[in-house]
Amino acid sequence: MRCGYFDAGVCRSCHWIETAYADQLERKQSRVAEALAAFDGLRWEEPVRSPDEAFRNKAKMAVAGTVEEPTLGILGHDGRGVDLLACGLHSPGLQAALPVLSRFVSTARLTPYSVPERRGELKHVIATESPEGELMVRWVLRSTEAVGRLRKHLPALRDELPVAVASVNLQPEHKAVLEGEEELFLTDQETLTMRVNGIDLQLRPHSFFQTNTEVAAALYRHARDLVDAAWPASVWDLYCGVGGFGLHVARPGRTVLGVESSGQAVESARATAERLGLPGTTWVAGDATAYAAGSRDAPDLVVVNPPRRGIGPELSQWLERSGVGHVVYSSCNVDTLARDLGDMPSLRPVSARLLDMFPNTGHHEVLTLLERR
Repeated sequence: MRCGYFDAGVCRSCHWIETAYADQLERKQSRVAEALAAFDGLRWEEPVRSPDEAFRNKAKMAVAGTVEEPTLGILGHDGRGVDLLACGLHSPGLQAALPVLSRFVSTARLTPYSVPERRGELKHVIATESPEGELMVRWVLRSTEAVGRLRKHLPALRDELPVAVASVNLQPEHKAVLEGEEELFLTDQETLTMRVNGIDLQLRPHSFFQTNTEVAAALYRHARDLVDAAWPASVWDLYCGVGGFGLHVARPGRTVLGVESSGQAVESARATAERLGLPGTTWVAGDATAYAAGSRDAPDLVVVNPPRRGIGPELSQWLERSGVGHVVYSSCNVDTLARDLGDMPSLRPVSARLLDMFPNTGHHEVLTLLERR
């Protein structure tokens, strides 16, 4: 991938962009294999490749500049905006949408927030594209001052772009966070349908979803195959999000229970399960570790998909003594994965696979199957 922004030195986020993709993949495979080298007998499966450009389904654009000449991209070291409308990582649909969204800032008279001066309204524009090409667009504002203008001009924007969900997120504080807790919907529709492997996952504004749809689909398929090979009667999907893993492994005669801290994500998972006619699934809003520690029973198999910090010692130790026969662990940080595996000596890692969710960077995703000795 060639990038004019990188060549000009204005954006260095893709720190491996000058490395050939095959070499990137080899370096990542060596990195994750080395981190898990202490676990004897671990079988590595063929890595899952990704296109090295136009793969991101989500654009998180910091807004700066002026109403007449806004920038959508990142902030430089001085807090001023760096425009990245033509970033080659974004999907073709997002690349087409971002210039339109930039013009909309001027049309709706949305004053970009100035970090150095601590004034203005619009902090970020966040856009997500579904596999079918529909968009969820969110404007992160300091207040509701511009909501009326957004509502007024939204119909014209929807004439230009396939915006299915539009909302305002309120983040009034001067601090380096992407979004706030309060969401005001500008459309009747509040969820974006992400069809993955024939399953219509429902994405709400605050719900987590992998930014690489193609590799996410491969991740869910591989997890499904691992679970089906073990053929458990009961599965827990911890850190379940909108239900990607749990909905993929649901089968007649198998119970699936998903636990997720986001109530919105749980509602989405439950709604998808109802549409698919999966009565054997249960979805709980709560902390995954607390749920496991407070449960009297344990399932046959547990799927975990934690954030970068991993599952931590408390959940690792619960899994160690639980009697669970298999664990499928999806990790975006091989170092915390290795730490957690070390805390579960009775659950032996038998297979692992690198999935290249984040080309042009050193970030990685690893799916590992553990079985009780």
